[in-house]
Amino acid sequence: MELVSPQSNPNNFPSPILANSSATPSRYENQKRRDWITFCQYLRNHRPPLSLSMCSGAHVVEFLRYLDQFGKTKVHNPTCPFFGLPNPPAPCPCPLRQAWGSLDALIGRLRAAFEEHGGRPDGNPFGARAVRIFLRQVRDFQAKARGVSYEKKRKRPKQKVAPPPLVDATAATGASILTMPSALLNEGMKF
Repeated sequence: MELVSPQSNPNNFPSPILANSSATPSRYENQKRRDWITFCQYLRNHRPPLSLSMCSGAHVVEFLRYLDQFGKTKVHNPTCPFFGLPNPPAPCPCPLRQAWGSLDALIGRLRAAFEEHGGRPDGNPFGARAVRIFLRQVRDFQAKARGVSYEKKRKRPKQKVAPPPLVDATAATGASILTMPSALLNEGMKF
């Protein structure tokens, strides 16, 4: 799609690109664009180079493993004495990896970017079963290694608050609503 200048747009309809480009992209949109560029560059540098149409869930998992080398989260190995401790008392040689939450958010952004760039939702490699399984394994392992639970916090059911007790106007008069004359009921029960 090409940019449409006001002079070459005889119908004076706003161009979708111009309408969107006047607003500053959100932080999320900027991050999504950077993530998409990084993934496309990864595909170009892949040996053999891959086209987006040939990309599968296995390639996405390979990309996530590649990103691990740039992680900043200490993930203890099972043989480490600090395995399972959330705050280890001393440094250890365990590797720094991408945190599960970062990978999960990255996949969400790439999944959206794929569809924005013309990909079909049913052919989205970022939503592939292999990717979901990989993310689940990373989450479970990091939860054990770091002693951090990634379980969703369940909302407690709201306890029903009992309505305040009604002031019984009939108790003061000794009459019930059923036995009161309709004239009293219509006057707002003035006694």
